Amino acid sequence: MIIREIKKEDNAKVKEIIQDSLKSLGLAIPGTAYFDPQLNDLYHYYTNLKHANYWVVEMEGEVVGGIGIAPFNEQEKICELQKLYLTPKTQGLGFAKKLMETALSFASKHYTKCYLETQHELKAACKLYEKFGFTLLHEPLSGSDHSAMDAWYLTGLN
Repeated sequence: MIIREIKKEDNAKVKEIIQDSLKSLGLAIPGTAYFDPQLNDLYHYYTNLKHANYWVVEMEGEVVGGIGIAPFNEQEKICELQKLYLTPKTQGLGFAKKLMETALSFASKHYTKCYLETQHELKAACKLYEKFGFTLLHEPLSGSDHSAMDAWYLTGLN
C-alpha cells in the first residue's frame, strides 16, 4: 500500500471509484458527491485551493481509493474531510484508517477543526469517524453543499 498526493493522471480512476461506490449504495443522486462539478478534475481542484490536498492509495500499482481535505470555513479555521472512497476489494484492510491519519495530520497543520458529511446508513464509515474523535452534530454547518447527507460530524484538531 502506497499513499501519495493525487496526480493529474489519477483523475479518471478516482472519479470512477467515487461514482461506482455511490451507485452501489443507491446514492447516485443530486446532493451527493456523485454530481460534484470538480469530480472531473480533482487534481486541479485540490491543487488550486489553499491548505487543501487529495491523496490516493495504491495497491499493486493501481489506485484503489482516496481522501481529501479542503477549506470549509476559513474564518473559523474549519476544514472539510472529503471524498473518502475505496474500491470494494480494499475495504477492511485498514486503508481507510491510513488515509484518515494522512488527511488529519495535514489538516492539523492548517486548521483547528474538521467537518464531514455522510449518511447514517454508512455504518462502517460512521464508526471509523467516531474512532477518530468526530462527534455527530444535530444539523449541518452553514455552507454545506451536499443536501442528501443526513449525518454531520465535527472534531477538533491538535
